[in-house]
Amino acid sequence: MNTARIRQILPPIIVGFILISLWYLAIFLFDIPIFQLPTPHEIIEAGMHEKGTLISGALQTTLACLIGFFTSLIGGVLLSILLAYSSWAYKGFYPYILLLKMMPVIVLAPIIILWFGQGLASITVITFLICFFPIVANTTMGLCSTDKNLVDVFRAYNASAKDEMLKLRIPYAMPYFLTGLKVAAALTPIGALYGDTVAGMGAGSEAGLGFVVVVFSSQLKIPALYAAAFTACAIGFIFVGLVNFLHWWMLHKWHDSYAQNT
Repeated sequence: MNTARIRQILPPIIVGFILISLWYLAIFLFDIPIFQLPTPHEIIEAGMHEKGTLISGALQTTLACLIGFFTSLIGGVLLSILLAYSSWAYKGFYPYILLLKMMPVIVLAPIIILWFGQGLASITVITFLICFFPIVANTTMGLCSTDKNLVDVFRAYNASAKDEMLKLRIPYAMPYFLTGLKVAAALTPIGALYGDTVAGMGAGSEAGLGFVVVVFSSQLKIPALYAAAFTACAIGFIFVGLVNFLHWWMLHKWHDSYAQNT
């Protein structure tokens, strides 16, 4: 391993070690009881003891995340293209999109459950609604913010509307789209966990992490509760990490945001 790589990974390792040491020190100095703050090794032990429940819940939550994320991705991109392609569609639909965006999901959740019932379908819809709007807002902004000089060049050469969209507006909007995707990726686990707490199924393998958290809390299994929280954080970290990699992979060779840092 080269020196540059060591310098990159060493600071987070050192900070992590310091934080864990302070964690143990705070429990020792202030005599914090386990029902308020368990030690890291107690959380690990509880996680190993509840391994089956946590893995099952994580798989169910990840499934809801994947379905909600990719449906919001596809639906958001298609709607954004429609809004950018037609000024009539933008003027007609965008105000209602903003209205729906401003309506709290916590208010819509009971209605969604009435329509789709308890279980994965409702959790997916709730996740979809939370992820959908950042993608639409950012992608539409990118498509509509294309450099007018470049648009004039395309039109001067009689390029079709299809060519203008595919060869100019979509590439130009890519940084905006990926930024919206990063926001949606961070919100995806939140949507799935919230959906699971209000619409999840508590039976066996159908219970997601949100329902598992509710059960552990009601049973006062505090170390296991922390283990479930860290498992949920891991899911969010994976989602955001994958989208960050996609962002880098698609932009680092040509976009200014990366070129300036090289």
